[in-house]
Formats: sequence, C-alpha cells, structure tokens
Amino acid sequence: MRAVFDTNVLVSAFAAEGLCVRLLIRANRREFDLFISPTIAKEFESALTRKVSLSPEETREALLLLGEAARTCDPAKRNIRVIGVCRDEADHAVLEAALACRAEFIVTGDKDLLELKEFRRIKIMTPRELELMFE
Repeated sequence: MRAVFDTNVLVSAFAAEGLCVRLLIRANRREFDLFISPTIAKEFESALTRKVSLSPEETREALLLLGEAARTCDPAKRNIRVIGVCRDEADHAVLEAALACRAEFIVTGDKDLLELKEFRRIKIMTPRELELMFE
C-alpha cells in the first residue's frame, strides 16, 4: 500500500503524540509505503520552524526521522503537473506527489482535498480512516 501524507499530517506527527505519530511509526515499520515530494518536505520544514517553533537542530532531526519513514518521489522529474483541481494551489503539490509515486491513498486533514474524495483513482482520506484500515 502506497500513501502520501500532506504537510498537516506530518506536522501533527511531530508536534503532538497521537494518531498521526502512530501512522508515521507504522510507515517506519514498513506496514505501508509512505512517500513525500521535495515540495512537501520543504513545506514541512518551514511549518516546523514557523508553526511549531522548532530550533534548526530539532528541525534537522525531524527531517532525518521523516527520511527514515518516507521515500521521496519528485513529480518534476516525471513532468507531472496538476492545475485547477483545488482552490488552494499549494494542495496541487500533494496531488502531484501522489501521482508521481503511484499512491493509492492521500492522507490529509485538509478540507479542500478531502472534499475531492478521490483523484485519478487515488483515495483521499483522513488519518483516522487510514488507521481503521489497520484494525
């Protein structure tokens, strides 16, 4: 099973103990394949500094931990571009990453993405919905 987590799920995994960190642990145990793109990684790094107020060293450690759990796929290298699907242009990066890695699932808390329910046969779900798949 291949999945892409959007930035809010990744930040939640590092900012608070709970559901999102449990999912990241499952990815690290290879219970499913987690993918990110360079754009998602950069947004994640920025959010840790801006929203969670991690120090540069803590941010580097978080990126290393994420790198252990997730593989990177680069939509730009495969000329994958998504335009006009979401109201928020930043959400297109998540869709592009999912296409680039041939994901089966996008895991997000973003209402605009969740509203789509599915994108080119990729199911868009909440972290809770993904967790239920393991029960």
